[in-house]
Amino acid sequence: MSDTIGPIDSAKVPRYAGQAGFARLPRLDQVERADIVVAGVPFDAGVSFRPGARFGPSHIRDASRLLRPFNPALDIAPFDVAQVADAGDIAVNPFDIHEAIDAIQEAALDLTRDGTRLVTIGGDHTIALPLLRAAAERHGPVALLHFDAHLDTWDTYFGAEYTHGTPFRRAFEEGIIDTEALSHVGTRGPLYGKRDLEDDRRFGFGIVTSADVYREGADQVAAKLRDRIGGRPLYISIDIDVLDPAHAPGTGTPEAGGITSRELLEILRGFNGLNLIGADVVEVAPAYDHADITGIAASHVAYDLISLIAAGELPQHVNVPDREARGNDRHAY
Repeated sequence: MSDTIGPIDSAKVPRYAGQAGFARLPRLDQVERADIVVAGVPFDAGVSFRPGARFGPSHIRDASRLLRPFNPALDIAPFDVAQVADAGDIAVNPFDIHEAIDAIQEAALDLTRDGTRLVTIGGDHTIALPLLRAAAERHGPVALLHFDAHLDTWDTYFGAEYTHGTPFRRAFEEGIIDTEALSHVGTRGPLYGKRDLEDDRRFGFGIVTSADVYREGADQVAAKLRDRIGGRPLYISIDIDVLDPAHAPGTGTPEAGGITSRELLEILRGFNGLNLIGADVVEVAPAYDHADITGIAASHVAYDLISLIAAGELPQHVNVPDREARGNDRHAY
């Protein structure tokens, strides 16, 4: 797409200088329209342990300065074939969860009003509920892949129905997710009781644990998930604590025994060609990060999500290898 406005040229402005938009992309107000927008939600009033994810969006943006315009793993230059822009942060009430949820939903609907696809950087996992509401309003009940150490289908915390541990139970109750195509990926660690798993199964979720990823491998896991999703509109929600604390120490509720950043990226790349209509990357808490490990991982995950959406939105005149060939040969580089 020749008329797109891309990132700041690193040959002219060093990566450590210039504006701090995601991947140094143009702001939304600098382009006529966008095919894909990145938006931050600096909100963490729904956390149950360590706070700080409200600072996640700026941390991820800063870590994204080193991203480059060509993605060899997916054989695509996403910023060339789609107009991608940074919409800035969705400012929400830090003291009223209900008001914040409503504001996020309204903003997500506004950002996607012309068919634009939204990739959101958080923020705690509470924000997934209003994002799913907006996605379902645009596309109907959506298939959901939820990458997380935890199920996030609990009923309440201290009587509160809206927290970072409850969004997908609320989404099930509201009928905004497709119960034939729901999966958790990377779960692990202790639970409150066996009923947690029984409830989760009743909602329709399949579970791929971090141990399953270790034993079966990224390609096999991705293939199983593709079969479950089929051609449905797909939303991907990624809690960065799906990664082992060695790969993502900067998060609020870390659990030992997680997957690696390489495994997460390879699983995502296995979804090339699916109908990805939106995604989020949440729970990055920079106060606990070391050497920007978590921010770097999150920025690369968001970049691959953008690349997957761009690959599905390619204009007919763009001369690139067909999607199936890219998927079958994605290790060739």
